[in-house]
Amino acid sequence: MPNKSNNHYKIGTRGSLLALTQCNQVKDQLEQLTGDTFELVEIKTQGDIITNAPLWQLDGKDFFTKELDEALLSGRVDLVVHSYKDLGSIRPEGITLAAVTKRTYANDILLIKNSTIDQLRAEASDKKEFIVGTSSPRRMVNLEKHLATYLPKGSHLKVSSKVLRGNVNTRIQKLRDDEYDAIVLALPGIERLALTDSSKKQLAELLAGINFMVLPQSIFPSSAAQGALGIECALNRSDKGALFEKLQKMQDAVTLEEVSRERLAFNQYGGGCHLAVGVNVKKINQFFIHTHRGMLDNEVVNVSHLEGRELPALGASPKFFSGLPSDDLLVIKKPLAVDLSQHSHLYVTSKYCYDQITHQPKSLWAAGTKTMRDLAALGFWVNATADSLGDEEMKNIRQSKAIALMVDTSAALSVLSNDEASSSLGQVVTCYTREIAENTPQAFAQKINSTDVFYWTSYFQYKTYVEKFPGIINKVHLCGLGKTYKHFQEKNINVFPMASMDEFKKWINQ
Repeated sequence: MPNKSNNHYKIGTRGSLLALTQCNQVKDQLEQLTGDTFELVEIKTQGDIITNAPLWQLDGKDFFTKELDEALLSGRVDLVVHSYKDLGSIRPEGITLAAVTKRTYANDILLIKNSTIDQLRAEASDKKEFIVGTSSPRRMVNLEKHLATYLPKGSHLKVSSKVLRGNVNTRIQKLRDDEYDAIVLALPGIERLALTDSSKKQLAELLAGINFMVLPQSIFPSSAAQGALGIECALNRSDKGALFEKLQKMQDAVTLEEVSRERLAFNQYGGGCHLAVGVNVKKINQFFIHTHRGMLDNEVVNVSHLEGRELPALGASPKFFSGLPSDDLLVIKKPLAVDLSQHSHLYVTSKYCYDQITHQPKSLWAAGTKTMRDLAALGFWVNATADSLGDEEMKNIRQSKAIALMVDTSAALSVLSNDEASSSLGQVVTCYTREIAENTPQAFAQKINSTDVFYWTSYFQYKTYVEKFPGIINKVHLCGLGKTYKHFQEKNINVFPMASMDEFKKWINQ
């Protein structure tokens, strides 16, 4: 029985394992934050009942929220907890959003049997089609367009989607039963299951023999507001806002900033479960990286931009330096012979490390999406990429409790990089050196001195060029938002960060 000195509240929730698990986690947090007691009330929704067809093919809306709304407005429950992505932009009169909870992950995750990976990597593989289970239009579009090059030797594969419905357990079991080559789920969903002992045990059994790929947001953006929970209560309660104030303790300011921007973009595209556009916004320092990808009215959507940064005006046809090896004749990178046979978990930062990898490690991670694709083309299975956002992004991914059920993320990680590198992820294994060319062609020097805009791939590269060509110091300098940008900040050097190389190319060619 609840303590009479405290209040007691009822939480409305769907009855799926995931919904119950995440609501119990919210319940525990609220009880700790408020001293009150809470209980769960299960409510079956239309979306839970209809499992034989994709929701975007059905008439109607609010498939996962309508019955919960009715319970809240009738007073049957005091608050409800939703996956925020399921909430429509127009909510019923009398209901207010009290809190958006902190999200740790927003990514989608692809699950696949280890035996299927072996089949993809086999030299004699005659596989022509790769079937992925999902019922999300945005996933269908982006997976069918981009996934093949992220699969081992998969550039020739035709990626096709096949309808997948049901709760998380049911979906993973269908993968185990070979109904699909792979399935795609929301990482935050299985992460919540991995945080509670009872659901973690079931999840671990289902994931035995299963491997994964965390899909990078820059290529496969998630659903708007994916990973956040929305907590609602009635607007005109007799407690004069007391419950609302208690629920506000669950509010996370950064998550709210991110998902508000995602939902705004989602609604500008038309919204609805039929929308085939993924939308993700991630706050890095004071900036927001916006990524939108998919199809809208038979037109390709490909948005990559950084909010919170004003780029300088450019003259007509600016000359630029991309920092890529094809442009760089000054910093020479030379691979070294390294024996990696005793290294089981690898983080690859450069293409100059590829030749040293002679076997599929127990886990393989990449610094950026190009490195991820390159390794896949060589026949390797890559588990995730830092998406060019640096060590902290990779560290966060590797802290996932769900991922730890599939690979040993507590094992030492070997960071393959250059002889001057350092990393908070693990021990650096030197796979290449950087040397400065003693002589460069006169035409190259003239080109650099006349260049207007420089995109640097490392602070070392910038420093080397400025020492060789001091006249460029007052030109426009740009870089990505990962470790390179951090080094520029530490040196108090004015540089403009870019969301991606894609954003840079669009800007320079506009």
